[in-house]
Amino acid sequence: MSDLAASLAARLVAPYPAARIATAGGAVSYRLAGTGPALVLLHGIGSQSGSWAQQLAGLADRYRVLAWDAPGYGDSEPLAPAAPAAADYAARLGALLDALGIGRAVLVASSLGALMAGAFAARWPERLAGLVLLNPAGGYGLAEPAVREAKLAARLERLARLGPAGMARDLPAGMLAPSASEAARALAAWSQASIHPHGYAQAARMLANGRLAEDAARYAGPVLVVAADADTITPAAECERIARAFPRATFRMLEGAGHLSYLDSPVVVNDAIADFAARSAEVAQ
Repeated sequence: MSDLAASLAARLVAPYPAARIATAGGAVSYRLAGTGPALVLLHGIGSQSGSWAQQLAGLADRYRVLAWDAPGYGDSEPLAPAAPAAADYAARLGALLDALGIGRAVLVASSLGALMAGAFAARWPERLAGLVLLNPAGGYGLAEPAVREAKLAARLERLARLGPAGMARDLPAGMLAPSASEAARALAAWSQASIHPHGYAQAARMLANGRLAEDAARYAGPVLVVAADADTITPAAECERIARAFPRATFRMLEGAGHLSYLDSPVVVNDAIADFAARSAEVAQ
């Protein structure tokens, strides 16, 4: 990552400094902006709370926007198991919401975060006004063992070979659209460069064994699933299959965005989140 990109990312994130709070499950770091109904933002495997800077900026006039660092990311304590399940992440999320006094929220999850959100929704549906899943990862838990093992081995080998800084310089094709802004590229690289290998490895094992489709069937609340036409990591067909696994999901396709659609198309994604949250609140009344 260039010095200019690092400087730009730092400027974008600076208005939202990370805080850290003790919870019943372990300490969690997070960023917070605004007041009102709660929106809780869950990042993907190669990101962190600061990657949501454009959502913290764009939605704080209407909502209390909370972006967490998943266990093992940022300054959040890692989970105890070497191979945690999505439910373990969901439990830590519940502990964070308890510690911050958030009784009910809309969860907004990118990629791997969708597995955590799905596990939370399956266990505590009464605490959710709805789910927004951006380019969701469904996990490989329903695949053959050899497929799961190969996916995990490839991800861990790349981490060992490149390290966080090398992975930031070599973002996979499809992570961002070719037309991605400098802000999107800076935040993506900065987030990737800041991961902790241990936390990333734990998340990779959770991804290898995740089964979002099973949790989806257990959540009857409103869901918006968003895919993007330049995303080759979780292609539109896979995202649409995840949408169909939920009893009440709407599927939406974005043009000109990659896997990190909230970075590529922040205005469009922010409007979609705000519209969904408003409609979910109306239905709940």
